Amino acid sequence: MTRHDRKKLVLMRHAEAEHPWGVTDHDRPLHRSGAQDAAAAGRWLLAQGHVPDMILCSSALRARQTCTWVCSVLGDLAPTARLDESLYAAPDARIIAAVNHVPDTVESLLLIGHLPGLRDAALRLATPDSDYDAVMALADGCPTSGLAVLEVPGSWAELDGADARLVDFTVPRPSSGRH
Repeated sequence: MTRHDRKKLVLMRHAEAEHPWGVTDHDRPLHRSGAQDAAAAGRWLLAQGHVPDMILCSSALRARQTCTWVCSVLGDLAPTARLDESLYAAPDARIIAAVNHVPDTVESLLLIGHLPGLRDAALRLATPDSDYDAVMALADGCPTSGLAVLEVPGSWAELDGADARLVDFTVPRPSSGRH
């Protein structure tokens, strides 16, 4: 298969959330800096040519707001996101199962979710020939707004483990100099 025959899977951790008193975990909103980071992630996706054909998003408020900021940058290129209740606090197996149900007409998928399942899914899917630096950076942790980019050589339904090449891991931040 050539590079152009490969599907692209981008697993993104939601942006930084607030911890307001009296709010359930599911209903935690983004922090102001999280909104800026999510927009920066959208700019990175656009600049790298990783515009998704489909977006699967956890139903948690912070994930939905992350998706909104990413899509605001993608503009007219952004597909309508599909919310998936089962992605909230999902383990790696559940995340991979959600990806397995994506139609093969989708060539590029963005999935927005949570730790530890999101990182575990990316590491479980990574083939031995994955980019070493990307694997090490992801294994070291997956900060908020982290993006793991994987190349998928076949059908979404066939993904299970060690069958997608991790080609990049990044944590885009706004160029304002904030760390």
